[in-house]
Amino acid sequence: MPGQLYVVATPIGNLGDMVPRAVEVLHAVDLIAAEDTRHSGRLLKHLGIDTPLVAYHDHSDERQMGRVLDMLVQGQTVALISDAGTPLISDPGYRLVREARLRDIRVTPIPGACAAIAALSASGLPSDRFSFEGFPPPKTAARVKRFETLAGSAQTMIFYESPHRILDTLTDMIATFGSDREAVLAREITKTFETFLTGTLTTILQQVCADSNQQKGEMVVMVKGNVDAVSASEAEQLRILKTLLDDLPVGKFAQLRDAHEMRLQPAVERRKQHRRDQRPASRIQM
Repeated sequence: MPGQLYVVATPIGNLGDMVPRAVEVLHAVDLIAAEDTRHSGRLLKHLGIDTPLVAYHDHSDERQMGRVLDMLVQGQTVALISDAGTPLISDPGYRLVREARLRDIRVTPIPGACAAIAALSASGLPSDRFSFEGFPPPKTAARVKRFETLAGSAQTMIFYESPHRILDTLTDMIATFGSDREAVLAREITKTFETFLTGTLTTILQQVCADSNQQKGEMVVMVKGNVDAVSASEAEQLRILKTLLDDLPVGKFAQLRDAHEMRLQPAVERRKQHRRDQRPASRIQM
């Protein structure tokens, strides 16, 4: 019978966030596959775990992944961990998990810390719809191109960024998303110097430029979606109507236009309600 692969989340800063189930699994498995054995070795020592440890990341050669898969096929258990947070979320593990699934090996998540979700939960930005975009490209041209493809997105966008690129990234975001787009920069989440900078992209850039401490540590940048974005289906309907305007009699076009507006009315009302919800509550004069 095949073994079992556990995808185990570890703390992103505060060791108190290590969940008991994760500790039990790391004690019990036959092998722990870690992104960096030296980094993870310190965590395991702190937890009193002496399970055998091997290095594994998505750039490992085929032989290393093959050895781990062979153990699983033979019925042994393996835990996959990254340096911090949940594996595969901008961390290694995708190739191993996919190959395990293709071999009908059971893969079990052990939930825990995730910087993206922790940051979003405390950001104050809309969380009903969001996309995780990982690290933006390091080169300016590629980064701007990526942001341009996201500029019309209606959902909150979550990015990771490194300290030495944060100023360039915020500058490029202002150029593509707009200077007044609402955003949040979360830094050093769960650690001693945790901070959340809120406001527009411009005000956040100003704060980061003014305080060098805000240019250090692990960073999550969250950008509010474009509330005026038109969905792809709505855009296509508008395109068709504009085309028909050139070919149809005025009376016939008016009938089609009225029918189209009736279909769009629920979406329009939702956007109006969303704008109303975003307005600050008026203070009651006593």
